[in-house]
Amino acid sequence: MITFKRFYFVLFFCFSSVLGLAQSTNSANKEAKELLNKAGQSFLKLDSKKSLDFAQRALILATKNNDDLLASKAYNLIGLNFEEFADYKKAIEFYNKGLILANKVDNDTVKGWLNNNLGNLYCYRKIDFSKGIKHYKEGLRYSIKHNDQDEIMFSKLNIGSAYFAVEDFSSGIQYFNDIKEYVEKSNDIESKISLNSNFGLYYNSLDNNQKAEEYYLKAVHYCEQNDIELIKSNASDVYHDISNFYYKIKNFEKAHFYLLKHDELQDKIYNEERLNDVKVAGLQIEHDEINREIDQIKKEKEIQQEKLQANRVFVILLGVIFFILLLLLLSLIRNNKIKAKANSDLKEANRELLIAKEKAEEASQLKTQFISTISHELRTPLYGVVGITDIILDEHKELTNSPHLKSLKFSAKYLLSLVNDILKVYKIEENQVILEDMVFNLQDELTIIKDSLHFLAIKNSNQIDINVDANIPEILVGDKIRLSQIFINLISNSLKFTNEGNVTVKADLIEKIGTKCYLKFQVIDSGIGIAKQDQEKVFDKFVQVYRKEDDYQGTGLGLTIVKKMVELFNGTINLESEENVGTTITFTIPLESDVTKVKSIINNLDVDLSIKKEYKILVVEDNKINQVVTKKLLENNHFKCQIVDDGYAALDLIDKVKFDAILMDINMPIINGFDTSKLMRQKGITIPIIAVTAFDKQDIADKIIDAQIDEVIVKPFESHKLFETIKRLVDK
Repeated sequence: MITFKRFYFVLFFCFSSVLGLAQSTNSANKEAKELLNKAGQSFLKLDSKKSLDFAQRALILATKNNDDLLASKAYNLIGLNFEEFADYKKAIEFYNKGLILANKVDNDTVKGWLNNNLGNLYCYRKIDFSKGIKHYKEGLRYSIKHNDQDEIMFSKLNIGSAYFAVEDFSSGIQYFNDIKEYVEKSNDIESKISLNSNFGLYYNSLDNNQKAEEYYLKAVHYCEQNDIELIKSNASDVYHDISNFYYKIKNFEKAHFYLLKHDELQDKIYNEERLNDVKVAGLQIEHDEINREIDQIKKEKEIQQEKLQANRVFVILLGVIFFILLLLLLSLIRNNKIKAKANSDLKEANRELLIAKEKAEEASQLKTQFISTISHELRTPLYGVVGITDIILDEHKELTNSPHLKSLKFSAKYLLSLVNDILKVYKIEENQVILEDMVFNLQDELTIIKDSLHFLAIKNSNQIDINVDANIPEILVGDKIRLSQIFINLISNSLKFTNEGNVTVKADLIEKIGTKCYLKFQVIDSGIGIAKQDQEKVFDKFVQVYRKEDDYQGTGLGLTIVKKMVELFNGTINLESEENVGTTITFTIPLESDVTKVKSIINNLDVDLSIKKEYKILVVEDNKINQVVTKKLLENNHFKCQIVDDGYAALDLIDKVKFDAILMDINMPIINGFDTSKLMRQKGITIPIIAVTAFDKQDIADKIIDAQIDEVIVKPFESHKLFETIKRLVDK
């Protein structure tokens, strides 16, 4: 696929329209020109709905004032919108209407635009290259006639691209050689993209891979400098061309990289909503065109009628009246047919929209299933990490204060929280994340985070400083895991984009109202900073303003989660940054410092491990690591347990041995936990069944009820929660 010069004449048209406004003395013409300018600017942004609306209104004014020049420009813009969104027949129809009107006023400039746009359509859309080249050469003739060097440059780019598309490289290369020097000196990014991508194709055809790659990469460089939405369609083609080139030379990694960039741009530009907007707007334009033709016929007949009345007084008058009545009847019938067709088209469009809606719902279901599966697969190994860490701490009391184990356990919990939040960021409106009340010391938590990120600080030779206001209470109540997640995201970002500098974390008490403390936190770095135009979008999903070559971990969700977490705390967050100076992110949240609440939480965390009754637990679990973790966890806390690998083994054992409770894994081979629980209840087993699973509780709520499972504990979990649940269900 070769990238052609596309729609340059829209750019020129927009600017020329602005200049023309000052020269207009007619208010209606001035309004039409303003509408055409807005239509052109909207088309550059690929907002076809607005562009067609402005162009249509301009066409109505131009037709009303018999201004064929403005009408031809309106038809040109309407044609461009239809061409860009794949209705080529209608685009050709509107271009030709524009040419007819342009020929009436003998305007070479507009004729040049329309010929070039017809050439683009026939060649770029691969309809008829010979016709396309013919139109391009006609456009070039007008450009040479007026000695317009820019239009000459783009016309030759178009012609050369067309010859290259049919692999006539010898004919095409001369056009590119003619304008190469002029393009390189110009400031026009679109021409540079087209020229370099075509030279890349030319050297690719000669198997000169080094030169081909050099020119393709130049084209990619200019694509990345472009900020005009419309020219991104050219960038999409460049990514496709360079992907094919790398595939040809067997550099599959780069081929895949650029193919992904091509697909991403294509999905963004040619989305279903834009296509539907053009379809609906197109129906209205066609309807107006038909009415306009009918009105024109009426006007012509009225003029004819006046002439006939002057020459033939009575008899001709009766004939004209009869003809007008007949015409009105035919017009009524025709309008009814048009309305019926429009209604039919609208019904078809609605049917297509319904199909698209059903497909979107199906995709949403697949995404939910995917999220559930990923959640399970990530939580299962995390259960092993957290569980084994707890076992080490229980068996080796001398390591209780080990900073390494603390960091390991902290990181595992943080990773679990991060996994949950990344997966829930898509479902946050349906499944609100609920903050938990925990007791913590702010200085200690920030120190743990600092130690956990020490390796990242060393990597870029950075220093982390922590300044905590002495007026902040020593003990606070809040969700320390979420708060830690906020800090880790912000500090990690600062460390990654700061070299040989400082990252300072400040915490200040703004005010204290009753037991509630309003705290202001700041993460300040001396890094590369963020450009002003990028500062508003850094909190959007999947946005990464800068990406370092060795940074493969980013998802573009970090600051999105930060913002959502701050909002969950009922707080606010803002960013201040200056390039090459640094960035300061400030957020303010309220936290509790109620002594009574602190004591209550601490008391609730204490689990009575002096078990007076000996509990015997059946563990149904197929994962060997999880078997070890669960067994150690129970036995270290004076529970007895027996482990089986699958549901059938559990059903067999439950008849032979008496147990106080069952810990049931859900995702097992042979027979899953739900079906095993149902069979147990059918056998008359009434002891508590506790599902220990990596699935989200809300995702399996209906199945839990159906299987008559008493309680659900999601892996990984705090051990005291498991013990409390067992005692509560067994002793009730």
